Amino acid sequence: MHDPYAWPLDFEALIFVPALALGYAFLVRRHRTERWRVTCFVAGLALILAVFVTPLHPIALHYLLSIHLLQNVVLAEWAPALCVIGLPAAIRGPRLLTHPVVALPLWAGTYFVWHVPAVYDAALRHQGSLLHVEHLSYFVTGCLFWWPALRDQPHRLTAGVRAMYLFAAFVVASPLGLMLALIPRAIYDYYVQAPRLWGLSPLTDQQIGGGAMALEQAAVLFAVGTWFFLRFLSGEARADTFRTLGTPPSVQSPREMSDGR
Repeated sequence: MHDPYAWPLDFEALIFVPALALGYAFLVRRHRTERWRVTCFVAGLALILAVFVTPLHPIALHYLLSIHLLQNVVLAEWAPALCVIGLPAAIRGPRLLTHPVVALPLWAGTYFVWHVPAVYDAALRHQGSLLHVEHLSYFVTGCLFWWPALRDQPHRLTAGVRAMYLFAAFVVASPLGLMLALIPRAIYDYYVQAPRLWGLSPLTDQQIGGGAMALEQAAVLFAVGTWFFLRFLSGEARADTFRTLGTPPSVQSPREMSDGR
């Protein structure tokens, strides 16, 4: 029986997070980086540590599906977003893999494939190998997914396109959490056979995890997507003003142009 309240020295956290930190330090030494970007990157690493070196980790791996889904969300969405936006502005991503029509299917496909019951159970039964591959693939495809929305290189998307991209991501990804919340039986045998914790049945645990995942994606993707949509509307309103005044809309400040307005 694993202690659900132990503070583990997890292999992934002890290797992965320091490696990311060292790589980031190297980039910061070579490229000018604003302090707010450094803060974002450090926050992304802190989130990874929070779900891997606290009791959340043994609970996720041995007791509750809902907590493991929280780990997945951190690795596939929250931490990648913070790390991507925290990179120095001069860093360019791979052109092909960060193109919206490539990055979104890669991210969504990774999410869905790993949540197929047979694959999900296999990863949890091979925690020393396959589970590491799962977690790494979440983080890598998460970074690729957020790149076109949060970075200007190598694809400078307008605010309107970024908003549509994030709304499309919600439409594509949300069925997974909703399905887990609405299916009337527990579908992951690993957690059906796991010891019970906090009085939660396997089905209740799955419903909580699926519902929380769907709500999280709605909140995060809609919030960021709405922010870009409002920027798009602001740019359209400014263009209308220019047209009314007979002034070419190209008369913009460099900052506005760099913002994609």
